[in-house]
Amino acid sequence: MSQWTKRLGEYLKGLEFGERLVRRNPLYYPQAVRTFFWLQEASLEERKAFAQKRLEKVLRAAEQTTYGRAFKGKPFEQWPQLPKERVRGREEEFLTRPKWLTSQGSTGGTAGIPLRLYRSLQSVCYEQATYDYPLLKRGIDPLKARIAILRGDNLKDPSDLEPPFWKFAANGRKLIFSSNHLCAKTVKHYVRALREFAPDVLFAYPTSLESLCLLMQQGDLQLRIPLVIATSEAMSTEARLLAARTLSAEVLHSYGAGERVAFAWSEQPDEYWMFQGYGWGELLPVEEDAETITYEIVGTGFWNLAMPLVRYRMGDLIVLPRGEPVEPVIWGERSFRGVLGRQSDYLISPDGARLMGIDHFPREVDNVLRMQVIQPAPDFVRILVIPAEGFGEANVAQIMQNVQRKLPQSMRVQLEIVDELVRTPTGKTPYVIREFEH
Repeated sequence: MSQWTKRLGEYLKGLEFGERLVRRNPLYYPQAVRTFFWLQEASLEERKAFAQKRLEKVLRAAEQTTYGRAFKGKPFEQWPQLPKERVRGREEEFLTRPKWLTSQGSTGGTAGIPLRLYRSLQSVCYEQATYDYPLLKRGIDPLKARIAILRGDNLKDPSDLEPPFWKFAANGRKLIFSSNHLCAKTVKHYVRALREFAPDVLFAYPTSLESLCLLMQQGDLQLRIPLVIATSEAMSTEARLLAARTLSAEVLHSYGAGERVAFAWSEQPDEYWMFQGYGWGELLPVEEDAETITYEIVGTGFWNLAMPLVRYRMGDLIVLPRGEPVEPVIWGERSFRGVLGRQSDYLISPDGARLMGIDHFPREVDNVLRMQVIQPAPDFVRILVIPAEGFGEANVAQIMQNVQRKLPQSMRVQLEIVDELVRTPTGKTPYVIREFEH
């Protein structure tokens, strides 16, 4: 996909016309909404029958790819589980069509493993229907609602602490905020803008939402937002209850990923339900003790036939009581307490702002095996890179360009080529480590 085509696609998505044409295309979107509403209320037998039929279509598509040809004609159970490392750097082996016929995306991943993703128009529409579901369920029209967004958008230089820290989109119906400018010095401007805009719903990263609420409490600021939907990161029960109290809001939380193979909605704290019709789920036991078993989520997405990923290992974990069957959880008949994702992938600026979107550092960067971000001090960041073959100055330049979009000029950045990443005392290699807090 050319840069011009990519920019055009991003521009269209930001317009009201683009939302209707791309994300809510009439060819796919209405059917997606009907399908999801039906499946959430369907019987177990109906859910399984639908899922089996979709799975067969996914396997037929996957068999057309370079990767999938080796498993042509084999039943689903004989396809190997697919780790992220097998896909990274070899994404074209999983394509069923030319890249220019797809919508291109990418994910840095919470483990610092960059992946390029290619999506069909159908999958874009079904993904939008997934996020529209809780709005439609509450009688809110997503194309008429006033929507505020506090996520990882780059709006201006992170060093510029003069308002505005937001921009309008969709003919004034959306107000998009920069989370990387949110700090004690600026929070009153955010609250004023939100109060004047009076959104029906706020979409936010959990860590950005938590920052907003803590800063509001510190500044004795008041604000009411009816509905808050937190996405793209793990969220603690404490942060969720904090947001509900501070904003007098109903707070929902979702679990998903850029690979789009598994999804869950939570409307109550500590109660998550696998979203039926999104994909074929499996739970792989990886650890157990006397009382619980920890499972890794393995998913096969139903709707992206441009890049079908079969039995994809998410790396995300859920814990169930020992003896509790997994089938009711997979098929949405029983809830689970939540996904063990990373809640700490942010940096802290010298001004005290939580800097979000750090997983964007590896995006669009080729020839990188792993990346890690270390913050020894509020004004100093080390970026550790394990390079792949071909890594060079152009890759360094792309990383630094990504970094400059997220960090203020007051933070010094040092990029280091390394053979291994920094490990915690438990042997883990988290993507972000804020050393000065320990």
